Amino acid sequence: MLNGIVDLRPSMSKNHSSRLQLKMTNRQIFQMAMPIAASILVPQANFITNNIFLGALGEQPLAVAGITGVYYLFFAVIGFGLSNGLQVLISRRSGENHISAIGILYNQGILLAIVLAVFSIVFTIFLSPGILSASLHHPDNISMAIGFLKIRIWGILFLYLYQMSNALLVGTNQSKYLLYGTILETIINILLDYCLINGKWGMPPMGFNGAAVASVLSEFTALLTVLCVIHFKKIAQRFALFRQIYLNKIQLSLILNQSLPLIMQYALSIGSWEFFYIIIEHHGERDLAISNIIRNLFGLFGCITWAFAATTNTMVSNFIGQGLQDKVVPLIIKIMKWSVLFSTIIFVLLNCWPGILMPLYGQDEAFTQAAIPVVRVVSVALILMSISTIWLNAVIGTGNTKINLAIEMLAISFYCIFVYTVLEKLNLPITVGWCSEWVYWTTLFIPSFLYIKSNRWRKKIL
Repeated sequence: MLNGIVDLRPSMSKNHSSRLQLKMTNRQIFQMAMPIAASILVPQANFITNNIFLGALGEQPLAVAGITGVYYLFFAVIGFGLSNGLQVLISRRSGENHISAIGILYNQGILLAIVLAVFSIVFTIFLSPGILSASLHHPDNISMAIGFLKIRIWGILFLYLYQMSNALLVGTNQSKYLLYGTILETIINILLDYCLINGKWGMPPMGFNGAAVASVLSEFTALLTVLCVIHFKKIAQRFALFRQIYLNKIQLSLILNQSLPLIMQYALSIGSWEFFYIIIEHHGERDLAISNIIRNLFGLFGCITWAFAATTNTMVSNFIGQGLQDKVVPLIIKIMKWSVLFSTIIFVLLNCWPGILMPLYGQDEAFTQAAIPVVRVVSVALILMSISTIWLNAVIGTGNTKINLAIEMLAISFYCIFVYTVLEKLNLPITVGWCSEWVYWTTLFIPSFLYIKSNRWRKKIL
């Protein structure tokens, strides 16, 4: 490396090349997608576990968990945007077989993650109380939410570092190792939820805030586990990770240029979801509690689709790095077919047994009956998402993340206008409000599809 310029000459190792350069086969797709699905499923399972335990405390904690969950998710997706940008770059270097660049990119990503985590913690402690006080109507809800978030936000540092490590594993075709951290995270979260919320095994009963402590400790466990995997599987040695960690302006600028549009895109997306929950809160605790459960179900059943989307992102970038641009669209269509197939199966199951998971949350039959129409609306949204998110992530894989941001801004605009008009102005039922998901995913799909088919992405160089 001279004056901050990385030596990007390809390594001549055939073994390295065969592991880093991907192929368009069903086996390759599933080898990458299934571990990613598991890694996405675990945080969703943690959300559901928290809400199952909180549901036993009554409707109010379950309702407030919707607000706090989306708030934390807002900051979580900032890290996800950074890791996604990093993943695209690592995938591109893997496709090019530029081994020497991967470790430098990862190290710069770690430095950025630490800075973002400090910002998120400071913002939440000092500014979130004023924001929530101005947004929510009920004083008890405000107090509960603020107390919870001041504990919960400390997990963001562990989460960001964990996300950077996941980007490394996925970008270098080692997604199978994601399972170690996610499995342990789930076990710790469930055990601590049981102990801290209700005061079991000699631990103090912390109630609502117990879920926050459990989540922070489980995220620490996940980070520690993935770092052990990186060390003991000699991934750190292979890519020269954690060596000579210093600011590399060229690589730092590259990551920021790639990630900032994604961070803004995901932050806008979750910010609009928080807006949705604030509007729902005006309709009462029951509607808010139902929406929180529906969000859990949406996240749970959307895991496979998001895994295929992440696979699309990585494989598209890798193929472009190999110079296989002509195979990109057939690859997208191949992955999309699998995504739609799994979502269709889920659609059928949800419509045959729409209330099957509701009793887990400890609510009565009237609650379940009120939630079932929303479940049916969301089942359609899952189908739409299984198509649009594949094409949207294909755009990310091309490296032109500014296009992603423009597409997201368009979709969010339609989404927020729909939500505000239907729920706040017309005061229609939340079943109609959840149709906003149809508007959102349809609006995302059309420009994403048109951009990929236009072939303008072929000119983008990373």
